[in-house]
Amino acid sequence: MTETANITLGAERLLVELGYAPVREVVLKNNRRVDILGLNKRGGLVVVEVKSGLSDFRSDTKWQEYLDYCEEFYFAVDQHFPIGVFNESTSLPDITGIIIADAYGGEVLREAASRKVNAARAKKLIQQMARTAAMRLFEKAVG
Repeated sequence: MTETANITLGAERLLVELGYAPVREVVLKNNRRVDILGLNKRGGLVVVEVKSGLSDFRSDTKWQEYLDYCEEFYFAVDQHFPIGVFNESTSLPDITGIIIADAYGGEVLREAASRKVNAARAKKLIQQMARTAAMRLFEKAVG
């Protein structure tokens, strides 16, 4: 598995432990695709953006466009990532959380700030998430 795949899997395992059902690569209404979207039992939405290294993080100019679609936003990185960059003002340290992950699991290093999501937007996103997951199950079943 690639480093990105390992971080993604570990972050998903952590989300499950935290009570979320994760789905990879969900397309938002703004046509951006989040790496992981998690939904908990009360309808709370969390977005996790996976970063395989500093260059991946520095070249990403779209992650702030995800913030209106989730109550909490996390970056998931491996143990070798230079965590200090998440304290820079451009990384919105008062908003973004940090997950350290590998293929076996993850750990929240910094909690994300919780924000309200527009109810209509959340409902549409939950529907999109459900359709995405259902279609993937169907495609897997029919091969």
